[in-house]
Amino acid sequence: MTRILPSETDSLWTLFTAPVIWALHFLACYVLVAVHCQKPGVLGIGFSSVRLIIAATTMAALIGILLSAWLAWRQWGYGRDDPPHDDPTLRDRTLFQGFATLLLSGLSFVAVVLVAMPVLFISECLR
Repeated sequence: MTRILPSETDSLWTLFTAPVIWALHFLACYVLVAVHCQKPGVLGIGFSSVRLIIAATTMAALIGILLSAWLAWRQWGYGRDDPPHDDPTLRDRTLFQGFATLLLSGLSFVAVVLVAMPVLFISECLR
């Protein structure tokens, strides 16, 4: 029987999960800070609350990225086969996709940490 649609581990959606989480985190953090710093009274919260919201958003994003990395690790076969996975087979394609997703998850994890890091050093908006 020929498969028309790929199985859930063969889907390319897993490849984009971690970068999308990073992008949404980036957007949420910077929009929140930009709105708060430009019009401080609009949100009705102080900068310490903004920092807590960013911390919670960062933790949620990191958990999502770690979940994506775990799924990629599983798809890669728990690292049993070393790259390159360049044979034109379904197995090598799946291993390559898992490895690429794992690398993107690592990159996205670091990017989320770097996006949230200024909140550690900045205690208030500059005017």
